[in-house]
Amino acid sequence: MTGEPVCLFPGGCVSLEGSQNTVRMKPNLDTLRHEIEQHLESRGLAVFRSYPRTESERSPAEAVYWDSQNYPDYREFVEAACAAGVRLVTLHARELTLDIVENALVQLSDTDLERDERRALDTRLNEIRAYEGFTCQIELSFDHAQRTYVFEVRTDWFDELNDLVERIEYSYEDEGDENPLSGYYSNN
Repeated sequence: MTGEPVCLFPGGCVSLEGSQNTVRMKPNLDTLRHEIEQHLESRGLAVFRSYPRTESERSPAEAVYWDSQNYPDYREFVEAACAAGVRLVTLHARELTLDIVENALVQLSDTDLERDERRALDTRLNEIRAYEGFTCQIELSFDHAQRTYVFEVRTDWFDELNDLVERIEYSYEDEGDENPLSGYYSNN
């Protein structure tokens, strides 16, 4: 079933390729974000707009990730929360800001990567600028029995941006320099 988009949401189709914990959609998740907000309200859940909890200080052992590759419909996650008696769900929606791309471009210019690789990374980073203001990641979560349960959906281009930033970070590790992007951007 991988490779073929599956249309589950009015906001778009889901690609079932990728990580076990993340459903990726193209290219803007704004419609899906509004749909999720309406669904949460219709279920009588309080919504707390939060920062991404997957990037918090909590121990990874305390977080449980929804298998969104095999169960990509957020409504199933919400139903599990309701069945557990949860009344509060956190919601984080990330929009792409150009400072992430611009910082990566500055750091790329300081690397010792080969010219062709640097040019390819530069080109793709500049292409990703077109997504400025697009919703690129949505995270739903709730707490129950001292665990945090997380559902996450991201766009393909946001995952690609993470990969590009990671490649730049690795180039600094290869050089033995201190990584200037370290801690600036999460690859969750």
